[in-house]
Amino acid sequence: MALILIPIAIHAPASGPGKAMMVASVLLVLIVELLNSGIEAVTDRISLEDHVLAKRAKDMGSAAVMLALVNVPVVWLLVLIP
Repeated sequence: MALILIPIAIHAPASGPGKAMMVASVLLVLIVELLNSGIEAVTDRISLEDHVLAKRAKDMGSAAVMLALVNVPVVWLLVLIP
């Protein structure tokens, strides 16, 4: 999706800061997804057994990814709709 959305953002009819916010919102999703993958890898490395704290860490990482994904259309709409 980033390969599609970033070029669209660059060519969008928005100001420079608006385009930067649009690209940054997409890149934020990738950053948060990488952090979430790191949390999951560390949690699995420590133990593959079910543990309430491991589940909570993984759920929080997934929630952070979801919030970053929700952020993208919100930023794009605020920038593109005057």
